[in-house]
Amino acid sequence: MSSQDIPEENLPAEQDNAHGGVGVVDEKHPFADPGLPPHEHRVQDIDERAAKRSERAVAFLFTVSMLATIGFIASYVAIPADKSIFVFPLGHISALNFALGLTLGAALFCIGAGAVHWARTLMSDVEIADDRHAIEASPEVREKVFSDFRDGAKESAIGRRKLIRTTLFGALTLVPLSGVVLLRDLGPLPEDKLRHTLWAKGKLLVNMNTDEPLRPSDVAVGSLTFAKPEGLEEHDEDFQNEIAKSALMIVRLQPDNIKDKRELEWSHEGIVAYSKICTHVGCPISLYEQQTHHVLCPCHQSTFDLSDGARVIFGPAGHALPQLRIGVNDEGYLEALGDFEEPVGPAFWERG
Repeated sequence: MSSQDIPEENLPAEQDNAHGGVGVVDEKHPFADPGLPPHEHRVQDIDERAAKRSERAVAFLFTVSMLATIGFIASYVAIPADKSIFVFPLGHISALNFALGLTLGAALFCIGAGAVHWARTLMSDVEIADDRHAIEASPEVREKVFSDFRDGAKESAIGRRKLIRTTLFGALTLVPLSGVVLLRDLGPLPEDKLRHTLWAKGKLLVNMNTDEPLRPSDVAVGSLTFAKPEGLEEHDEDFQNEIAKSALMIVRLQPDNIKDKRELEWSHEGIVAYSKICTHVGCPISLYEQQTHHVLCPCHQSTFDLSDGARVIFGPAGHALPQLRIGVNDEGYLEALGDFEEPVGPAFWERG
């Protein structure tokens, strides 16, 4: 439907839209100014039923935004952080991140789409030309600005379109709750999760490279071997979280070279097992000096003496590497005799 098909008496009143238009070329005005093009009315300006349809469409978008925000909060609370799903073509991704991104994106998009649809179909679309003026506003200009603002608020129909107003306020009220819910990441408290790893009595020491249980004969004097707990596989959903606490360094020293009494008691024939996680900021330690029995963290050069309880001899690390007590089972494989006696990795405020 176009304005040409509507009787003239049903059309909204026209507004002056040719401010300063100069149609005659003379010496003072060498270029003609055609002014603004004639205003064409939208179907919503003419047909109230079409305006109602647009109002319902905008309200629907704002309502979807509210539901998406509620979905964001529900996803954050209900979906485990370590759960993964397969999404084509992305592959295996975090279910929580996918749900949060999808719902928050939908909530923000629907608010924006609703506002754009509202502006394009229901708000006034009459173009207004105004002359340039000085930056400093005179009292008359300020009054005009306030008057234009009041006129704009009236033309937006926010007072008359109650359905749009209600759903808009609802959507704008709920969306900030997404940020409030994210504060939940400040809690809950980790309880004692940082104090425990997968190591337990009877757990075999498995070579990280060969994925085979270790025997004492597999560890040569002066060598450095990395191990993980039996049963922890790379395809497990929580592999990264668990290996970050459970990774081991296995080194074989001559028993006579071990200075720390407890270290010697917790070893097996000179084989000692220490956490691979640096106690500074949690980097993996991977450099070993065979002659000095020192291990070096490549991130910030913290250095630990494995012959003396893995104490810190250089660098910013705050305390020694935790040692795992090991032994040999009936089948001749190296096994853990319990978990670490202290938390692995960097210090935290609850540690004590």
